[in-house]
Amino acid sequence: MVTLYHCTDARSFRALWALEELGVPYELKMLPFPPRALSPSYLEINPLGTIPFFVDGQTQMTESAAIVQYLATKHGGPLAVEADDPAYGEWLNWLHRGEATLTFPQTLVLRYTRLEPKERRNPQVAEDYARWFMARLRSVDAALEHGDYLCAGRFTAADISVGYALLLARTIGLDERFSPAINAYWERLAGREAFQRAKAAQAGEGVPDWQG
Repeated sequence: MVTLYHCTDARSFRALWALEELGVPYELKMLPFPPRALSPSYLEINPLGTIPFFVDGQTQMTESAAIVQYLATKHGGPLAVEADDPAYGEWLNWLHRGEATLTFPQTLVLRYTRLEPKERRNPQVAEDYARWFMARLRSVDAALEHGDYLCAGRFTAADISVGYALLLARTIGLDERFSPAINAYWERLAGREAFQRAKAAQAGEGVPDWQG
């Protein structure tokens, strides 16, 4: 059984959602955010102090998009796009764009509006990076002109990666700037049973069948 160290609605939600989509048995270890400050013993497990931390036998991973790719390719099923599929490159690009391009600027919005002490908060920096995020989000709008999901004509791991960026945007209030197409896309993602199970699992509202 794999183990996932997770904070509520943190980047590790990508891995949790993917586990639920795939039906892979897992042990979920919840931590307070930020764990490096509020759970110092976690540094003995993951010296980076970051979330997620994913363990599968001898495999240990800390990058959320990479964990989703690992799960999709290892366990097969509809989350993956095979290398001989014409959509393979597009799939990889969206999978990593969700983190590197769409999540990164939001972390600075979060930092300079909520995480820093009040005297260090900077509304101008936060707004600059909010605009950066919204400009990059236009690529999602463009993709949705061609279908309900980002690539391959179906829901894939790429939608999990980008979907988490939208979840974070909702958390910090940037969803007020979403286009109608982005809002509709979000509703499709949030309505998935696996997404709902992942939200319930992190809230302690249910234990997957394989955990007894």
